[in-house]
Amino acid sequence: NARAKLERKGCDWIVANDVASASGTFGGDDNQVHVVMAEAVESWERVSKLEVARRLVARIADTLGAGAE
Repeated sequence: NARAKLERKGCDWIVANDVASASGTFGGDDNQVHVVMAEAVESWERVSKLEVARRLVARIADTLGAGAE
């Protein structure tokens, strides 16, 4: 689903997570995400939602910073 959405929307990345009740992430404090890109998928280990946000901010900053040089 995430890969199709990535292509449909023309995005560089889509951050996907499993919100099925069996995963325990929806409504919980932790999350496990997959950063889906055209050429690869990065699966991150289960961490706090705050840590996911921190990692995403760092990843975005690194990517934008690399393009600014």
